Amino acid sequence: MSEKENISIFQRPLWVSIFALTAAIVWGWAYPLIKLGFAEFGITQTMTGSKMLFAGIRFAFSGIIILLIALCTGKSFAFKQSQKPTTLASSHFVTVLYILAFSLINTTLHYTFFYIGLSYSQGARAAILNSMSVFAVVILACIFFKSDKMTMRKVVGCVIGICGILALNLGAAESGSFTLMGDGMIILNALCGATAALMTRGLNKRVEVFVGTGYSLAVGGALLVIPGLLMGGTLPNITPWGCAILLMLIGISTLGFSLYNKLLTCNPVGKVAIYNSLIPVVGAVTSCLCLGEPFYWKYVVAGTLATAGIYIINKGKK
Repeated sequence: MSEKENISIFQRPLWVSIFALTAAIVWGWAYPLIKLGFAEFGITQTMTGSKMLFAGIRFAFSGIIILLIALCTGKSFAFKQSQKPTTLASSHFVTVLYILAFSLINTTLHYTFFYIGLSYSQGARAAILNSMSVFAVVILACIFFKSDKMTMRKVVGCVIGICGILALNLGAAESGSFTLMGDGMIILNALCGATAALMTRGLNKRVEVFVGTGYSLAVGGALLVIPGLLMGGTLPNITPWGCAILLMLIGISTLGFSLYNKLLTCNPVGKVAIYNSLIPVVGAVTSCLCLGEPFYWKYVVAGTLATAGIYIINKGKK
């Protein structure tokens, strides 16, 4: 058998592109599906508890599915021993606290802000605005990690991308402008996503990253369900179509995270992450097509600049 035949399917250029494109496309579809889910279940803008419950059910089930996949594929659930001279018990305690913190930021807070913000914003606008997480990761990584250096390419990419996000506020008032409950929440969501991305390095040192992702979704989802119920959250209007939308969202999270994390373990990060530039484009287009939202010229400008910024940042990574 040749060396080429021994290469995993997740390392073959054609399949890397297919799998990474699939992950980006399904994540982009989440924007219109969430808003369709709100409408089908009868969840209004003011029903914060119901939004948290809806999100929590999605991510808790997705996390459970990912953990089952990890179990069936022989992934290790054991905590990794710290390199520092600590007892096994204290090392495991720190790992549990880290996973809880990661779950809180990566899932609970992240998607609380996202679901609230999306209910107050147009799907296309939120999809483009959420690309801020990419630029926040680049900036924060350069601040907190010595191995990440700010380069001219990163500066140019961030400037172009942020200009794209600012372009969302161009035009007349009827074409959309900044709102605290809409744009403000999406920005907080993007910052949580960026922070979680940085914390993934620490997560991988403590537990197999695929298993850690399952933990974060399952635990973070539960931490959404519990306060959602305590706030009186319900799914007022349960219908077959609403359940189908929820199942599709669970599938999106499961498929997206499974493919993306597997690709990251087999390939350079930049080779995979560059496909994330399609998420705001897919999210904007599908939101306008599925939700009947008006399409403004500034979406083209903003989406093009945001995508170009992400591409420039990742272009030079090996």
